[in-house]
Amino acid sequence: MTAVLRVLVVDDDFMVARIHGRFVDQTEGFEVVGTARTGGEALELTELMRPDLLLLDVHLPDLSGLEVLERLRGRGDDVAVVMVTAERGAAAVRAALHGGALQYLVKPFEYDDLADRLRRVAATLATLGGASAGPADEVDQATIDRAFGTGRSADLPTALPKGLSSETADLVLEAARRAGEISASEAAEEVGLSRVTARRYLEHFVDAGVAEVRLRYGGTGRPERRYRVAP
Repeated sequence: MTAVLRVLVVDDDFMVARIHGRFVDQTEGFEVVGTARTGGEALELTELMRPDLLLLDVHLPDLSGLEVLERLRGRGDDVAVVMVTAERGAAAVRAALHGGALQYLVKPFEYDDLADRLRRVAATLATLGGASAGPADEVDQATIDRAFGTGRSADLPTALPKGLSSETADLVLEAARRAGEISASEAAEEVGLSRVTARRYLEHFVDAGVAEVRLRYGGTGRPERRYRVAP
């Protein structure tokens, strides 16, 4: 069972914060633990509640979300941050990137847009060992590339069948890698998809030569298809 990531929603608009919170709670593996309406409140609640992730707006009534991010990093807080904002300025995006935000999502957006980014954050944290990883722990270059979202061009073909997204394909691929060998049901539970959808991604990987499949026979019923991808 994947650990649930605790999320603090930071937005000064009550209705927007409520909608975003509902999106978070709708996504398997995430739960909202609080809401902040100002930058100062976000800093206080982050220290008090120790969430795993902030959904952080840029435009707040006191501090900007970018200032909040800077202060968090300045005090040594490495909480994961997803910027969720209407701000499209290149300077703001650069500041968020340099401040260590893991994702940047422009409002307005649909549920699937946020869910994809939440799952990518979860995959990044899982790749690096989450909170259990110590400063002396080391990772190899392939793990670093996956955490930074690079080095994927050799893993996945650019053309995906209609209805499949590259973001979700990356998540399914990463789940399969972590498991070593995985079934469609296991991949579905790990990523938060239906079994049928997870199997479509896995079968696509087989067709593309990225993964191989074997049949595992049980006592009764149809054999289970097990998928393994290259490390």
